[in-house]
Amino acid sequence: MFELGYWGLFLASFLAATVVPFSSEAILSAMIYADFNTSACLVAASLGNWLGGLSSYYIGYLGKEEWITKYLRIPKDKTEKFKSKIRGKEGWIAFFCWLPFIGDIIAVVLGLLKRNYINVAVGMLIGKTLRYLIWGYLTVWALQ
Repeated sequence: MFELGYWGLFLASFLAATVVPFSSEAILSAMIYADFNTSACLVAASLGNWLGGLSSYYIGYLGKEEWITKYLRIPKDKTEKFKSKIRGKEGWIAFFCWLPFIGDIIAVVLGLLKRNYINVAVGMLIGKTLRYLIWGYLTVWALQ
């Protein structure tokens, strides 16, 4: 991925936001260390990870809510109650899609529950961008 430059970082970040286990942070740090433009690296990583997260949301969106009852054995009334609880909070919930391990699950569940796409997309973009800004800052700080 490193040899592909910014496109490689974009792809690594995209893959890291799906169910594929991948560390885009290591590539981001390596590229900053190798004197790639820090701002361009942050943009590539953030956009790649955001679009990867949205692909997880979309995979969930393609699913059927009935699967929750059928495969997870969660009654429909509990699903409906949960949906009403999170209505309007999709952006805040999507913000946490940057978290390791559970972030992908959050994105898929938000899609499966057909939560508001704009709220999810904006919350996810903010969370994932802040993650890379902080990581990039720490990388630059460590190199000084």
